[in-house]
Amino acid sequence: MLRILGYVLKHKKLLIIGTLCMLLVIGIDQITPLLQMALVDRVIGEGKTYLFKYVIGTMFVLTVSKSIFGFVKEFTYDLMSVSVHRTLKNELFKHLETLEFSYYDHMNTGELMSRINEDLENVWQTIGFGLRMFVENIFYFTFSTIIIFVLDWRLASICVVIMIPIGFIAVKIDKLFGISYGKLSDQTAIINTTAQEALSGIRLVKAFAREKHEINKFLQLNRCFYDINMEITHIDSKYLPLIEFLTNLSSVAMIILGGVFISKGHISMGVLVAFSNYIWSLIWPMRQLGWLMDILSRNEASAKKVFDIIDRPSNIQSPAKSAYNKSIEGTIAFKNVSFKYDAEKVLENINLTIPQGSKVAIMGTTGSGKSSLIQLIGRYYDVDKGEVTIDNVNVKYYDLNTLRQQMAIVPQDTFLFSDTIANNLRFSHPEATLDELREVCQKACILEFIESLPDGFNTEIGERGLGLSGGQKQRLAIARAFLRKAPILILDDATSALDMETEHTLLSNLYALEEICTTFIIAHRISAVKNADLIIYLEDGMIKEYGTHDNLLKQKGCYYNIFCKQYEDFNQLEKRGVKIGYSFYS
Repeated sequence: MLRILGYVLKHKKLLIIGTLCMLLVIGIDQITPLLQMALVDRVIGEGKTYLFKYVIGTMFVLTVSKSIFGFVKEFTYDLMSVSVHRTLKNELFKHLETLEFSYYDHMNTGELMSRINEDLENVWQTIGFGLRMFVENIFYFTFSTIIIFVLDWRLASICVVIMIPIGFIAVKIDKLFGISYGKLSDQTAIINTTAQEALSGIRLVKAFAREKHEINKFLQLNRCFYDINMEITHIDSKYLPLIEFLTNLSSVAMIILGGVFISKGHISMGVLVAFSNYIWSLIWPMRQLGWLMDILSRNEASAKKVFDIIDRPSNIQSPAKSAYNKSIEGTIAFKNVSFKYDAEKVLENINLTIPQGSKVAIMGTTGSGKSSLIQLIGRYYDVDKGEVTIDNVNVKYYDLNTLRQQMAIVPQDTFLFSDTIANNLRFSHPEATLDELREVCQKACILEFIESLPDGFNTEIGERGLGLSGGQKQRLAIARAFLRKAPILILDDATSALDMETEHTLLSNLYALEEICTTFIIAHRISAVKNADLIIYLEDGMIKEYGTHDNLLKQKGCYYNIFCKQYEDFNQLEKRGVKIGYSFYS
């Protein structure tokens, strides 16, 4: 809570104005019972009717003033809470954008969305309502207690003593709520994750007729969510009626004892009237104590999870003072590079030197470390041993933005935003003109398809490219990479969904690019890699073979075996009279 107050104090002007108006409203509420006492004792009891207009006039002015100050108080506190909420949400999202790949490897989207939405909403409610009510009730309780002791200490003592157990109940409630709301926050994240995955993969669910399974899974999680809420309800039902009873008992004691004191002449009727108003200024804070503990405990649980993310530093950061902010040319070297992922060896003792402008193909079995190797270039992961250099400079010495802005990547898992085709393409180059879009789409063999659409480049595509085929999504992603015109281009299995003829045309366009760029092509088909300057074959995280297409065929190793297997399939097509359209050997 103290950390949340730090964010609140950044808006001192709003806090001061709101608090001053709050104190004025409280002051008016404390004066009003004294005017009622004067009305009863002086005007009615002593017959001083000339005071009536003054008392009523003062009460009217105070009521109008209270409305004005109350409006300003509500507005400033609401504005302050919204501002803090915005700051926290911006800070959380900004920090999430800085975290490295490995963080997201172990974190699911649903949980992060729960932190951004539900948990920050709880913090907002605390600042906007809970914190204000907590401070307000402290002032009401303190001022009212002082005044009733001044009016009659005996009557006040009895009423306050009855309320003392409420404080112990509040401490107990706070502890129980804290445990329950911690579990509730975790369960909310699990439900969000399950729902997000089920809805994102709804086509797969329906394809395998697993609707009932997903429904049952969600119902079980929702049942746990229900049980945790019932725990909280049980706490409310156990302790809140007791608070209600004690506050009502205090009111009853005040009426009974006040009547006795009046009959004995210890106090006047006006004092009892004023006392009854002040006692409610004690009762209401006490009655709201359970509700406030509920909100504050909810905030404590949510704020802890939010700040756990914000306080988690990125394991991959730019150096404090980077001396290499110049443009990258593209000469890349791997020097004795080893890399582990979650203590599992992925790459071991990799040594490569790749001259600027080279076309490098990477092949290998599944899990051999192909994607991991290229992810080390942009420092999406850091090496465990050795170093990766670009232009003879260790990538750890580059500013991350400088490094990554001069790379264009088509990831293995093609991602497209729910936006227009043009905006998806411009993600890599926001200032690109329509002519530039057409040019790269032509090279990526996707222009004809785009222009056949009714809205062309302004066509909206669904979530993650819904409505497009796998090949169309890959070609759009490749066009997006071409548009960047970066000195380093990486295609991570980016042509796997293309037919061989389209792949041949696209790769021919790639090799004919005017821009000099160091290109990495991860692929499983010989047709995609055979024209590369260097072909690398990985196995168990180590370089098993490397060389040109012709050299590797002469070695008759792993690459040769793949070639023979794929050529066998190719040869069978030719025997069936299928025209391939280009030479497999060229």
